[in-house]
Amino acid sequence: MAAPKEYPDELRKRAIWLAIGARRDPATRTGALRRIGEQLRINPETMRNWLAQAEIDEGPAGHDNR
Repeated sequence: MAAPKEYPDELRKRAIWLAIGARRDPATRTGALRRIGEQLRINPETMRNWLAQAEIDEGPAGHDNR
């Protein structure tokens, strides 16, 4: 049996969307996952894992239309 999800899917999608936008801009790239994680109360390592999985699932450019 899988463990229950700690974060709702909508929060995960929003966090990924914010992280992708922040990482595209050189002015906000450094520390983006940490900052966004703090704002949304998500561990930065969790943010890194989500972003890595999103890039595997959709490719690095797969988020342009969100």
